[in-house]
Amino acid sequence: MSGYCDAAPGHPLHGPYHDREYGFPLEGDDALFERLLLEINQAGLSWELMLKKREGFRAAYAGFSVAKVAKFGVKDVARLLADPGIVRNRLKIAAAIHNANAILELAAAHGSFAAWLASQHPKTKKEWVKVFAKTFKFTGGEIVGEFLMSIGYLPGAHRATCPVHARIAKAKPPWLAAQRAGFGY
Repeated sequence: MSGYCDAAPGHPLHGPYHDREYGFPLEGDDALFERLLLEINQAGLSWELMLKKREGFRAAYAGFSVAKVAKFGVKDVARLLADPGIVRNRLKIAAAIHNANAILELAAAHGSFAAWLASQHPKTKKEWVKVFAKTFKFTGGEIVGEFLMSIGYLPGAHRATCPVHARIAKAKPPWLAAQRAGFGY
């Protein structure tokens, strides 16, 4: 990810995301859902577009409330398909609603989506992709890898010499604890 560490600093959208969000441990089911929803919508597009449309997604998807999105119906899908503030892709919209319901099921069984993620860790990217494929929609290898890297479950968000890498290490991301315990990625 060294290219991102070189290009993002100073950029009006990528800079703040690179410096304060990307790779840092993230908890809270709505926050995790936001990141998953944005990663899914980024497929085939640019991350810069997701950052530009982030507030549009927030408004369209009820503040990224898992509980509210899980209840979206036909009228909500029609509203989303007409909303220029988001990516208007029927499959991605259907995935968001399905995935919100999947997160609610995981939370019911494990206490939260965050707790479910923690219960699955550590895994290699390949293992994570298999687990996500059983539970979620529109979550191929790149989406799963970026999602997990962006929330601290897989290494690689920043190169070791990036100043942000040291800050992330202080936040004790799950991948670092696993690496220190001898788990090989």
